Amino acid sequence: MACARVPLDEQQVTESGSSGKERTLPALHPDRKEERCFVPYKPPPEDGSPAEVEEFLEHARFIVEDLEWLLALPHDKFWCQVVFDESLLRCLDSYLQLAPRGLDLGTLPLLPAVADVQRTIHKAVFLTFLRMATHKESKEHFITPAVFGEIIYNNFVFDIPKILDLCVLFGKGNSQLLHKMIENIFTQQPAYYSDLEETVPTVLQVFDTILKKCGLQCEGATAMEPMKLNEQKQPTAMSMKLEELADLVLYLCDSTSTIHAFLDIFPAACSSFHSHGFLSRLPSFYEAAVPDLEKAIRKRSFDDKSLQEDLWKRMSHSCRKMVETTHLLLHHTCLQPILEGRENIQTFAEELLQYFTSFLPEKRFLVDYDDEFPISDDISLLQQALPVIDETRTLYLLQGVESAWDATGRRRPQTEGASSSPANQGAAAAACSDGFGSPEVKESRGERLEGAEAAPQKGDNGAVCPVSGPELESLLSCIRDLLPDLGEGFLLACLQEYGYNSELVINNILEDRLAPSLEKLDRTMPRPVKEDLPDVLNTRSNVFDDDEFDVFRKNQVDMSRVWKGRRKGESAREMLDDKQHIAEQRARYLMYETVVDEVAVEPGASGGAGADPYDLDDYDDEYDDTYDMNQVGANDLDGDSLLSRRPFTVPQVLRKGTKAEEEEQEDDEDEDVSQNPVNRDQFVQDPALLRERAEAKRAAMQQKKGFRPERSSNVVGRPKGQVQTTETLLDRRKKETNKSRVSNHNRRSMADRKRNKGMIPS
Repeated sequence: MACARVPLDEQQVTESGSSGKERTLPALHPDRKEERCFVPYKPPPEDGSPAEVEEFLEHARFIVEDLEWLLALPHDKFWCQVVFDESLLRCLDSYLQLAPRGLDLGTLPLLPAVADVQRTIHKAVFLTFLRMATHKESKEHFITPAVFGEIIYNNFVFDIPKILDLCVLFGKGNSQLLHKMIENIFTQQPAYYSDLEETVPTVLQVFDTILKKCGLQCEGATAMEPMKLNEQKQPTAMSMKLEELADLVLYLCDSTSTIHAFLDIFPAACSSFHSHGFLSRLPSFYEAAVPDLEKAIRKRSFDDKSLQEDLWKRMSHSCRKMVETTHLLLHHTCLQPILEGRENIQTFAEELLQYFTSFLPEKRFLVDYDDEFPISDDISLLQQALPVIDETRTLYLLQGVESAWDATGRRRPQTEGASSSPANQGAAAAACSDGFGSPEVKESRGERLEGAEAAPQKGDNGAVCPVSGPELESLLSCIRDLLPDLGEGFLLACLQEYGYNSELVINNILEDRLAPSLEKLDRTMPRPVKEDLPDVLNTRSNVFDDDEFDVFRKNQVDMSRVWKGRRKGESAREMLDDKQHIAEQRARYLMYETVVDEVAVEPGASGGAGADPYDLDDYDDEYDDTYDMNQVGANDLDGDSLLSRRPFTVPQVLRKGTKAEEEEQEDDEDEDVSQNPVNRDQFVQDPALLRERAEAKRAAMQQKKGFRPERSSNVVGRPKGQVQTTETLLDRRKKETNKSRVSNHNRRSMADRKRNKGMIPS
């Protein structure tokens, strides 16, 4: 075998030939292909006989076994089979062409065995295409990217029609894988972009073909020139055969679904469609073809009503996909560059407004687009990203949208997410068997829903419900008549999600466009059991709980103790005069009347060493013992005494001695005063001494460094008429402010109060 880490296109393999001799071959060689015949796919039979069903099951098992065998092959063998086995590619192509689409599976009554086999084939085909779109399976098994692109392009493993079919068949639930597959294919082989550019004009021809079949377009005439169309005598949707009308609607539904799925999964292709004027052709086609086809489906008589309902459902689906395709193209080519902040934002904004302006003449398309994707939201987003946008132009667009709603005679839906498209309403009305597409039925139902929303009601479980109980049952029975396999619990969840609009619920279920929260639910879910209200008795608290008459917690009550009504032979006065209950309480209150005034003490019981000092005989109730435990003055210090603060002096009258002793004693006192100039007994100190101390303090201050002597006050100033100095003005203001400190200190100066209030300028 070839060594590791070598691409498959460069590997050499040594094998023994038919003659028994060994030979070296490239890993990708026709001789290495296994001889196996892959049978083409056949769709499931519609209401087929048991023999046809058995034939389909056997045929399908062959395909499943062959594809499972192919997927189990090693890397080199797998690619030899893919490149050189033409029957494999024919088998895969047949499945892409004939496999039922999403809407087909909802109408085909498949047996459980047939449905299981169909899902198995579907999975095996997808895994086969997924492996064929992968050029590197592991570090050891891979193909050179350039060689891989040549292999899949030259051998027609993938082409644009196959990629479109892959998107519409496997897009649901596998969008991320499909995006990686297609992105890898276009990256490794850029030639597919050229093929896509050549394919878009072919896609546009689909619209021309439908218009011609409906008699809305021919050589030299368009839908805006009915006289020329009448001269051509082209068949119209009202005059063509029912089989042709059905084929035309199926053709439109398949084309619009495929285009939308491809652009949704691979947004890089939007630029190719945009460059070919797809956004200009699609609205005009919608405006010309959709009303004519809807009228034909609604007005023409069908022998099989189920066919009529199926065509209406597919027509509604086609309208929705065309609107969503337009939104995808606008978002990825105009809005997305603006939100990403690319260069030339003004150019993208101008282009977006130009497209919205071109939609104004197409009133039916404009209303359906605004119903699904409000244009006001896009304009608001545009104004936030680009504040310099012309407000007059945006106002003109919004007024044009409003006039389109008025021109079509439709009202904006009140419920968020509910579509008021006549196609959607007509499909649901037909499904509900209330008269196919009857506007009277739609009006009455709209009035009923509006009336219910005006007065919300509560359901059985207390939740607010916009419809009453009988109306809810009517909505459920209406939906179950068309979709009997769905459980009532699932339908209730759908009605709650879509505002109890049965038409919108039916339309979304048939188109398989349910909200993600509903997709997770079991479609056979039964109706939930009615929720009981919480037991109030278990949560209450009452003084009579658990007494002998508590009937809420006791199953049996002594009824002999319960008397109903008036007793025989007993009047109301007798009942009031009965004081038996007072006698029953007398014994209780007698206990409180026992009061002991005196206690007899036996002789010899008191006194002695062990006697209580607070005996009853010694107790005096009038004695005030408040301060018995307080020792007043006992803990005071001796230094706080007045004697310690003032020396003891003998009065002169009591003094005894000579004058010499007295003079000597006075001299000693004078010396003590001179030594201790601050005497506490001296009432006023000597002013002369205080002046000397102040003078000495000022002299000491002047000797310090940086001392600035106080400036003398000068309130006289210069003579009148001359300009006063700043010092004079300040001194005068200071004098005026402080002059009341001596003579008028009990009240504030009137001038001060006026100056503080701003009445006198400072």
